[in-house]
Amino acid sequence: MDNFQAKIQEEVSAINRIPIIDNILEVICRTTGMGFAAIAKVTDERWIACAVRDEIQFGMEPGGELKIETTICRDVRQSGEMVVINHVSEDDAFASHPTPALYGFQSYISVPIIRKDGVFFGTLCAIDPKPAHLKNQATISMFKLFADLIAFHLQSIEQLALAESTLLEERETAELREQFIAILGHDLRNPVGAVTNSAQLLLRTIPLNERGIRLVNIIQDSGYRMAGLIENIMDFARGRLGGGLVLSQSVNEQLEKTLNQVITELQVIWPDHIIETDFDLKTPVFCDSKRIAQLFSNILGNALTYGKAGKPVLVEAKSDDNEFTLSVINSCNKIPAAVIERLFQPFSRGEVKPNQQGLGLGLYIAAEISRAHGGTLNVISAEQETCFTLKIPQD
Repeated sequence: MDNFQAKIQEEVSAINRIPIIDNILEVICRTTGMGFAAIAKVTDERWIACAVRDEIQFGMEPGGELKIETTICRDVRQSGEMVVINHVSEDDAFASHPTPALYGFQSYISVPIIRKDGVFFGTLCAIDPKPAHLKNQATISMFKLFADLIAFHLQSIEQLALAESTLLEERETAELREQFIAILGHDLRNPVGAVTNSAQLLLRTIPLNERGIRLVNIIQDSGYRMAGLIENIMDFARGRLGGGLVLSQSVNEQLEKTLNQVITELQVIWPDHIIETDFDLKTPVFCDSKRIAQLFSNILGNALTYGKAGKPVLVEAKSDDNEFTLSVINSCNKIPAAVIERLFQPFSRGEVKPNQQGLGLGLYIAAEISRAHGGTLNVISAEQETCFTLKIPQD
């Protein structure tokens, strides 16, 4: 079957997917008193019945064809105008026409179905061996209304099919991309871990000069950043592929120690930045401490990356019987409202400087961790400083 034939078959099938077609043909027969009504796909070379109501045993079924040269629908296609005949024998234009005699009808009406893009589809037609009163405004308006309704449904079906096809392609592409990301992140873990461990061993076991120590520190710091990126990638892929973020929550009496460990690790990477703390953890915090550390590392790393040089970053943590709160405040230019709106979306970042590489996943993962805890992660940006605040209920 060539493309042209496949296209015709698809359009014929589309008619049968319109739920009101049977009702339309029934209303036509009941209203006009005619015994045969049909919707036909009409081309230059073919007349194909798409839907049929046959009460006079005309012998036509859906999918059946008439020779196009023997139909009046061919004239309707060529002119774009409807043809209405009350009584063939009394009609000057059609009394001697071969088609009525060939098919044995006296009354006839055929209205063009023009798709909304202006393309001729076919006709809505009816015939009967008896005369009928068709040339009146009510009947003609009804046929025009039904033809427009059919055209509308055809266009809607085509648009829906296109949208579904596009959605399916996008979904398949997204799944492949996220599977690739997950596999890539998983396969990168081992070599990055080997690099980081090797750097630590070099610092501990081999005497190095000042330049060697600096180079090994660079390797270690880069390994740490890569490990963080991989962890974010893995979490992103898990969330998108349906696994979601997994929590292992418990009552943590040493959460302050965990937060300080994160600060120590990041201070190694940003030795010239000042990090000030204000911790007031009056009660243990029910949470997944590893996930909170990951969240804290992401927002503190963000603050150190975008904060103004020479200005301290303030970390505040408080807990009581009702709530755990963690805030990170840094001095920086005000973040535009448009940027804030998408700040917690994946692959979204603020203004990026040459030394600020990243995937834009850190804040997204942080927001997902807060959501998994039933908490919130918000940002407030003023003219001189920006504050990220995590709140997790403890009741």
